Amino acid sequence: MYLLLLLTVLGTTHGLDIVSRDEWGARAPIYVDPMSNPVPYVVIHHSAEPAVCYTKEDCIEAMQTMQDMHQIDNGWVDIGYSFAVGGDGNAYEGRGWSAVGAHAPGYNDRSIGICVIGNWMEALPSEQQLQTVHELIAYGVELGMISGSYGLIGHRQAKETLCPGDQLYEEITTWEHYIQV
Repeated sequence: MYLLLLLTVLGTTHGLDIVSRDEWGARAPIYVDPMSNPVPYVVIHHSAEPAVCYTKEDCIEAMQTMQDMHQIDNGWVDIGYSFAVGGDGNAYEGRGWSAVGAHAPGYNDRSIGICVIGNWMEALPSEQQLQTVHELIAYGVELGMISGSYGLIGHRQAKETLCPGDQLYEEITTWEHYIQV
C-alpha cells in the first residue's frame, strides 16, 4: 500500500508518467465537485484543437490552451477532462481521478474522461499515445478509481459530436472494454 501511495504521489508507475497540474502550470479550479470512485465508465476524446503535441513543452502549452478554452471561453470551473495524453507519451492531469469532469453529458459524474491530444479524424494517434491511454486506464483500475468491469465509450456516444475523431473511434471499438450505449 505504501508503495502504491508513493507511486501515486510521484506520478509514475509501470513506466507511466503523469504530469501534475502544478507541473503544467494549471490554474486552480473555481471549485471541485468530488466524484464517487470507482467509476463504471471511461470516455475517450480528442482535442481536435490544439493539434497533437510531440514535446513536453508543447504538450504543456496544449494543456494551458485547453484550460483557457474551457474556463475562460466556456465558463467552466476547470479543464473538462480528467486526463489528457500527449504525443510525447506523457499523461497530463486535468481534473484527476476524484473530481467530476465536464466532458460527456450524462457521464461526467460517473466516468474518467481521457483526451488524446490531436485531431483523429483522418489519422490514428501514435502507438505510444495509445499505449499511454491503456496504461492510464490500467493504473486507474489498479488504484480503485475505475471499476475493473468498466465500459469504454467514445464521446460521440454521449453527445452528437465528431469526437474522438473517426480513426480513434474506430480504434477504440476494438478495445476489450468498449461497449455500445
